[in-house]
Amino acid sequence: MERPRNPEHGDYASTMAMQLGKKAGVAPRELASALAEELSSRPGIKSVEIAGPGFLNIRLDAAAAGVLARNVVLAGQEYGHTDRLAGQHINLEFVSANPTGPVHIGGVRWAAVGDALARLLRAAGAQVGTEYYFNDAGSQIDRFAKSLYAAAKGLPAPEDGYGGAYIAEIAQAVVDAHPEVREQPEAEALETFRVEGVALMFAEIKQSLGEFGVHFDTYFNEKDLHDRGELQEALDRMREQGHVYESEGATWLRTTDFGDDKDRVLRKSDGDWTYFAADCAYYLDKRKRGFEKVVIMLGADHHGYIGRMKAMVACFGDDPTVNLEILIGQLVNLVRDGEPVRMSKRAGTVVTLEDFVDALGVDAARYALARFSSDSQIDIDIEQWTRASNDNPVHYVRYVAARTASVARNAADVGLSRGEPDDFRPELLTHEKEHSLLKALGDYPGVVATAAELREPHRVAHYLEKVAGEYHRFYDKCRVLPVGDEPITDLQRARLWLNDATRTVIANGLGLLGVSAPERM
Repeated sequence: MERPRNPEHGDYASTMAMQLGKKAGVAPRELASALAEELSSRPGIKSVEIAGPGFLNIRLDAAAAGVLARNVVLAGQEYGHTDRLAGQHINLEFVSANPTGPVHIGGVRWAAVGDALARLLRAAGAQVGTEYYFNDAGSQIDRFAKSLYAAAKGLPAPEDGYGGAYIAEIAQAVVDAHPEVREQPEAEALETFRVEGVALMFAEIKQSLGEFGVHFDTYFNEKDLHDRGELQEALDRMREQGHVYESEGATWLRTTDFGDDKDRVLRKSDGDWTYFAADCAYYLDKRKRGFEKVVIMLGADHHGYIGRMKAMVACFGDDPTVNLEILIGQLVNLVRDGEPVRMSKRAGTVVTLEDFVDALGVDAARYALARFSSDSQIDIDIEQWTRASNDNPVHYVRYVAARTASVARNAADVGLSRGEPDDFRPELLTHEKEHSLLKALGDYPGVVATAAELREPHRVAHYLEKVAGEYHRFYDKCRVLPVGDEPITDLQRARLWLNDATRTVIANGLGLLGVSAPERM
């Protein structure tokens, strides 16, 4: 069953007769005729027409179509939830910015898309654990500590260090909390800046993400993998599988056996572990925690990462097509007056989460980032996304949320209520605009399930814009409220059910994107 592209062909279309005719030993059109006769006798079916070699075009009667309005309102926040992904246990890792600076605009995109995807997966019945991988080990943290140390001493940033006003701010905060750090030997001072600076930076990252409406089930520290010996455990596991070898004093993983372009070093000749070894240990840790599928969201500059990660999964004896999924996101540009906004007040060279939210606000920022396929590069125009007009998609959708709430308030003021569910008369909803709106509302569960399966939250945004358009057309042609002393009718009560059902779907859909559904605008 599917919606026909041309609404004149009915509410639903089916190719069942053509699919089953040969198996049944019957001409498809003959089978279609038998199916049409049987379906036409069923309650709720207005008509069934046969087209072409055996297409079935099905129309519902008004009562069968209209009852959806009551079902949506009574389901409330649960409307749209399905069990399509029931039984799947998914670990979803996104953002995972190094704690060496504020979350930049690329990470902001993953914050919006990743959080929306988590909500979608749960709505489709999956068990989901969201995770932020906290890289608090390695050379990047060393450079961060040296940059803080230099700032505290009034020295230029190291050649390979970090710049920006935030470095001076954090360095000063460390000095304020530990005045003795100025007098410590360099090695001891660097350790103080490392520990305290990373803690301050990560607290800021968590706070900014929280203000953006993004919270993680787990914040996982890379350092814990080292402290618990999990890198050695991962190496031993892959050695047992026969994929580890020694060469030139280093320990290697033979990833070329599984399609990687070269083998990967796990432990260098000086005994230090590589980043890739930590990746291996982290994947194994997730699997040990019961996650059957590991989904990782990465930026465009990590495309080369896919091959080695897929090969690593195979080296553990897992199926890379089942147990691992890597999503790559493209770049985002913030634009004002047609020109890119490049400089951050604090970070100096990039636009940060704080800058992005300051420019657009949380709702518009989240909607704008989730509205586009993550594998496409996008320009976010500040003027468009802050304008209170219909060419601003988030305003267009949220305005319907506010208008439906306003209609409900005005209805209460004049004594119009939906009445009891059993008194609802869906057969009165016969206007073509009512029917079109009902069809759109009925598509919501399928949109949610498909968006979750394909990992494409932007489908929800586009669907909401379609519903908004259908509601505006309904509102223009089908009056809900009585005029003057006009008596309240059952039709107006039925339309109020439809109005409130629209409010439910818009609010639920916006909620999946982490966007609020206002009652007033």
